[in-house]
Amino acid sequence: MTAAQQLITILAVAAGTMLTRFLPFFLFPAGRPTPKYIQYLGRVLPAAVFGMLVVYCLKNVSLLSGSHGVPEAIAIAVVAALHLWKKQTLLSIAGGTVCYMLLVQLVF
Repeated sequence: MTAAQQLITILAVAAGTMLTRFLPFFLFPAGRPTPKYIQYLGRVLPAAVFGMLVVYCLKNVSLLSGSHGVPEAIAIAVVAALHLWKKQTLLSIAGGTVCYMLLVQLVF
């Protein structure tokens, strides 16, 4: 990349970052109530995203070959148990990830 291309790239990334950071404050100022559809999306999107992640992560698991999905099932159980116990999403995700990686690398 030339120096001009690097500068244009940096400016484009900075403008995109600023736009995504500041746009919500312009669209939804503090003095006005948040629109109902935005409140609805705030309620349903987190569950939808996690549902899609679960489907994406388990789509290639074969129950008929290899480890038969055992490490995945154990990791899912660890995530559920950690979340029910501590109610901390990041801890649940990290614990399940570490558990899965240890199982895949050391056991299966």
